[in-house]
Amino acid sequence: MLEVGMKAPDFSLKDQHGNTVALSDFLGKKVVLYFYPKDNTPGCSRQACAFAGAYEEFKSMDVAVLGVSKDSVASHVKFDEKYSLPFILISDPELEAIKAYDVWQEKKNYGKVSMGVVRSTYVIDQQGVIEKVMPKVKPDTNAEDILKYLRSK
Repeated sequence: MLEVGMKAPDFSLKDQHGNTVALSDFLGKKVVLYFYPKDNTPGCSRQACAFAGAYEEFKSMDVAVLGVSKDSVASHVKFDEKYSLPFILISDPELEAIKAYDVWQEKKNYGKVSMGVVRSTYVIDQQGVIEKVMPKVKPDTNAEDILKYLRSK
């Protein structure tokens, strides 16, 4: 995982609307960058809905929320439409940001080992520096844990 105080790696990828989004577009604003394994799976859906439910509070703090997975833009469109997600979903099928943020790791599931996205979240400050690193987050509490952190600042 990247560490607090490091410059957050920039990326330029497509969102669920087909727009190109770069992390550097958000300089001057805090960013919650969360990585998740797959659209429309139970944990990822709960996590996205928790961020959607908390979105107004993130917005009131002037914090952008960006969700990243290796799913296609078309998959993100369906995920967004199904849950009416108010934030940006970034498609990273080539694993550009996923590898830059060191969340492509070996995972064990029922004794089987494979590579995949480890659910992780970064808070990036207004200057593009990593302020908080949250590895292996829980989908049900991730959004609230970040809000608690931001409220304490």
